Amino acid sequence: MHHFQPAKRGNRFRIKTTMKHKTTSRNSIAIATRLFRAFRGEIAREKSLLLASGVTVLCGVAFRTLEPWPLKFIYDTIFHANPQRVALAGLRDLSTQQIVAISALSMISITGLAGTFDYASSVSMARAASRILAEIRDRLFRHLANLSISFHGRNKTGDLTTHVTYDIDRMREVTVSSVLPFITNTLTLSAMLGVMFWMNWQLGCIVVIAFPVFFWAVYRLTKRINSMARELRIREGAIASTTTEAISSIRTVQALSLQPRFQDVFSAANEESLHAGNKVQELAAGLERIVDLLATSTTAAVLWFGVHKVLHGRLTPGDLIVFVNYLRVAFKPLRQLAKYLGQMAKALASGDHILTLLGTSPEIQDGAHSQVAPSFSGHVCFENVSFSYGHNTPVLRNISFEIKPAQRVAIVGSSGSGKSTLASLLLRFHDPIEGRILLDGHDIRDYTIESLRSQISIVMQDSPLFAVSVHDNIAFGAVGATQEDVVLAAHIANAHSFIEQMPHRYETVVGERGTTISGGQRQRIAIARAAIRKAPILILDEPNTGLDRKNELEVTAALNRLSTGRTTLLITHDLRAAQDADLVIVLFDGQIGECGTHEQLITMNGEYAAMFRRQLAWAPAEEEVYAVNA
Repeated sequence: MHHFQPAKRGNRFRIKTTMKHKTTSRNSIAIATRLFRAFRGEIAREKSLLLASGVTVLCGVAFRTLEPWPLKFIYDTIFHANPQRVALAGLRDLSTQQIVAISALSMISITGLAGTFDYASSVSMARAASRILAEIRDRLFRHLANLSISFHGRNKTGDLTTHVTYDIDRMREVTVSSVLPFITNTLTLSAMLGVMFWMNWQLGCIVVIAFPVFFWAVYRLTKRINSMARELRIREGAIASTTTEAISSIRTVQALSLQPRFQDVFSAANEESLHAGNKVQELAAGLERIVDLLATSTTAAVLWFGVHKVLHGRLTPGDLIVFVNYLRVAFKPLRQLAKYLGQMAKALASGDHILTLLGTSPEIQDGAHSQVAPSFSGHVCFENVSFSYGHNTPVLRNISFEIKPAQRVAIVGSSGSGKSTLASLLLRFHDPIEGRILLDGHDIRDYTIESLRSQISIVMQDSPLFAVSVHDNIAFGAVGATQEDVVLAAHIANAHSFIEQMPHRYETVVGERGTTISGGQRQRIAIARAAIRKAPILILDEPNTGLDRKNELEVTAALNRLSTGRTTLLITHDLRAAQDADLVIVLFDGQIGECGTHEQLITMNGEYAAMFRRQLAWAPAEEEVYAVNA
């Protein structure tokens, strides 16, 4: 999780991160093992494709190992004739042209078959990886969608989006572009080493002696590459977070002229990402040069001793050709080993993030004995409820009140008094630290979360719409909603008339979060979405805030129709809206300070009455008349 702090360093904003990673080969193996265990179900479902990829890899390795042998045959039978070997091969009567033709055709066939099997293994692995990671992405999205509100409050949207998109894409890409070549090249090298020792164990030892030096250099450099790769991943996450935060709030950013500040934050993250990326490239290039030097030195040593053996008849020229070709083939992929390991380190870092997210349990979840809730009548009771966010000062303290079925209760109070927290507790976004909440006489924790929330409708101050049609935005309120249900809900919400004037009526697609329509229209579509739910309990959380007078009247009329016959919890700072409530609860600093009808509270001449008089004094003349006559 990244924290952007405006602590200036020159004209830049310094980026601090609380994310720490330990990068060791042991840790990488542990992450890989955890990934396999966590996703063995998804992997098992693609076992046929994975098996096909494994078989074709082995076939490809076998043909790659055979590739230089036609060349050996030409050298040993034509340039350095060996009658005994020719006889054993049954080729004594063949002419030179025929031997060359057979060898040439063999080379083409072997190379073609090796390429075919390599292609088949790559396609099989790519399909398997894509299917597996698509299932993992679905699993990750479902998990994130079900994590508690408090989790999403602690984590940046940009980071979570990066995990669902970029991290999964990286794992899929690396599986095909790095993991498969790494496995193939390792198997090919092992097969070639076996053949080298079979042909001449002394030259084979020369090759093997070079490997400890190589692996020592690889270990030292890849350790630093892995560390820088994880650092690069953190910086890229910071870039994604800044971009998402700025773009998602672009209206506010532009209105407050915050572009330079966000540009400073972005530039700092981009600069550090560039530095980390350059360092990874430098280390990878350095490792490739070490491999080049080691390959050349090993080839020179094999040639030195091999030529002596050829001259003394203990080795044929063809054998030496096979050795040199094997060295060329073996060290070529080793030059890219740093790239493979670096990419796999990034993929493991991405996998580690995904495992961490999947290992996060929802703080609010169904209990072992939770049952599906019956149809509620709407009798709500808070009994001695206290709540705090984390270890902070309690937001609510010893709250007790009762709402009878179909009763309308207004919760009022200053900002920060805990009004919206009451709604969050009723929806089980959080659970009380003390006390309990009852619905029809039963603790809401006895019911499954889904069955509880399905019987509660909510309209918020900023009710977001989704970038789909108006019809779908309304229909999201109830599973299986028909066109008739959608139109009826729109009528209840005073939305049908303006929807019919849209370019494509109910099929008009609204912009992300409903930015292509007015605030009043957006709110009425949200009311329609609540209406189609037909829930017995309704929560209205500052539904009129930010609306002009005309839209406010339209929305108020729609809300009155929506709340008829439903238990309604109205959270508002506008005391005019509380006048018609059956009960008004006034919160002071997380506690119930006053409780009663509007008329009773005015008669008490306490804090509520003072708040009401202040609002009347601030209201325009025509609104004051409306408030007095209401």
